[in-house]
Amino acid sequence: MFNGIGVTGIILIVLVALLLFGPNKLPELGRALGRTLREFKNGAKELMDDNDRPRKEVTEERHDRSDKPETGGRRLPD
Repeated sequence: MFNGIGVTGIILIVLVALLLFGPNKLPELGRALGRTLREFKNGAKELMDDNDRPRKEVTEERHDRSDKPETGGRRLPD
């Protein structure tokens, strides 16, 4: 991920962030960044799961219908 930056570049970025935000604010910023990344990951995972879910639901509905007795084309109340 940080192939072009190197160790000294990362240390420099951390020091600048420490100077800009102070030692009390950095943990809050880290937590906020972690939550944001987690929400993004979960959202992307839900989108991927949504593509697979309808196929499973359709096959489950077909199995459910095959268990019910025939009504002669009429729909009975549930």
